Amino acid sequence: MRVGVIGATGAVGKELVEVLAKRHFPVKELRLFASTRSAGTKQSTPWGDVTIEAYSPDGARNLDLALLAVSGEFARAHARALAAEGVAVVDNSSALRLEADVPLVVPEVNAAAIGQHRLIANPNCTTAILVVALEPLRQAFGLKRVIVSTYQAASGAGAEGMAELERETRRVLVEGQPAQHDVFAHPLAFNVIPQIDTFQPNGYTREEMKVAWESRKIMGMPDLLISCTAVRIPTFRVHAEAVTIETERPVTAEAAREVLSRAAGVRVVDEPAAQRYPMPITATGQDDVEAGRIRANPVFGDCGLDFFLCGDQLLKGAALNAVQIAEKMRR
Repeated sequence: MRVGVIGATGAVGKELVEVLAKRHFPVKELRLFASTRSAGTKQSTPWGDVTIEAYSPDGARNLDLALLAVSGEFARAHARALAAEGVAVVDNSSALRLEADVPLVVPEVNAAAIGQHRLIANPNCTTAILVVALEPLRQAFGLKRVIVSTYQAASGAGAEGMAELERETRRVLVEGQPAQHDVFAHPLAFNVIPQIDTFQPNGYTREEMKVAWESRKIMGMPDLLISCTAVRIPTFRVHAEAVTIETERPVTAEAAREVLSRAAGVRVVDEPAAQRYPMPITATGQDDVEAGRIRANPVFGDCGLDFFLCGDQLLKGAALNAVQIAEKMRR
């Protein structure tokens, strides 16, 4: 296949190239697109050095697959036109996720939604990590409400966010100076920031509402009660999530553990006595979402469950999920 990665010089774009190779995606020709600033430079890939191109509709028209790792503004301007040309398009931005005619897909949950569509939206990274664990529990026990607190890595703000965290950590430790900030609302080094994205009229941030809106669409539960608090923490990769659910039918920790151990895309790491549980340091670079700290929640009686998730934001939260969608679109 003739595959184009649009936004190839960013953190997600680079990860997309690596995932394509790792999963032996049938790439006949790889083309990399980025801004005019990067055009003409070469990027090392598993297929050799590839020259970066400035994006143009004419230049991308002959692709079989376009993986977009660019802004929502770009997606709104170009994604539909590309798909109309017959290109299979997977968009990583938030621009089209809630559009009625664009499926929002996590393949382990709702691959059937792809159908014959040529334009598919990749969900918010936090949502993708959450629903791979929620859906098997919903199927087994039903689902009434979800309360989730997220602990999101600097990678959620792209390469610039990771660079700022590294630079400002060095400023504190090496130079003995206070941390500064540009990418984030406040210094992230040695800090946590309970704001990701802009605040909405209801007091939640847009990031928090994305988790609610997108989870409902992916799982086909438009009335699901879900509340999220999203917090940025000073780690480079992997988003962590503390999740509380109320189920429709009684659930036990043992039964939930058994369900999750069989779930695609989930790896149970739950041995508290041995101090084994999900952590960013162990989930980094892993395709599966780690699930652990599985226990009954007494607030909801015999229908309450608590658990903890860790998933690589650049993999299942972005590049891996996008390539998995592309694999399903080929069939």
